[in-house]
Amino acid sequence: MTPCRKLVRDRIPEIIAVAGDACKTRILDDVEYRAELLKKLTEEAAEVLRTNGDKDELIKELADVLEVLEYIILAHGVRRDDIERVHMERKASRGGFEKKIFLEYTE
Repeated sequence: MTPCRKLVRDRIPEIIAVAGDACKTRILDDVEYRAELLKKLTEEAAEVLRTNGDKDELIKELADVLEVLEYIILAHGVRRDDIERVHMERKASRGGFEKKIFLEYTE
């Protein structure tokens, strides 16, 4: 038995069964679900870092990050247009990342 203890995609138990293995699952309540989605976001972001410049792998991992973000938005009842509005406000006030500025230090 290998402990996993993490949120997985809906078809993972089916895929495990087809492979001839068994698993135990449970359905999370809303509070647990939101917390696990946030953990999943950090897990997926770490996988983006591990792509080491492999573009195909990067695309796959970014798609996973986007999928998790979509469910975080839904689970928290946030409106996408609110996110976009705040995104544009922050970009206008703080800038984007187009100039590739790397801050070495402040005094």
